[in-house]
Amino acid sequence: MTEVIVFAPDLMDRSRISGALPHARFVRTVAELQSAPPESLVVVDLGRAGVIEMIPNLSATVMGFASHVDDALIQAGRDAGCAEVLPRSRVFRRLQDLGRDAPTDS
Repeated sequence: MTEVIVFAPDLMDRSRISGALPHARFVRTVAELQSAPPESLVVVDLGRAGVIEMIPNLSATVMGFASHVDDALIQAGRDAGCAEVLPRSRVFRRLQDLGRDAPTDS
């Protein structure tokens, strides 16, 4: 299973992400994302300070999310190198799909 590393400081976002992906690893700072292995998936809240600037330095696949009305931030995420940028409302459905596709520990 691909390791999922998440930087989403908002408690509601964290709760929804951990519900969809219980094995996700949450980091507390943007700097911690640098240790993400190349084969991992990094999920980030694009609206947090330092995230856009960090994305080009990551070798992992990055999925970013932002408010659906913040077109400039969504474009900045794409320009920074996100493989996928989703509105906040859609990222949780996408992560649930990823969680369903993950193998179980049985």
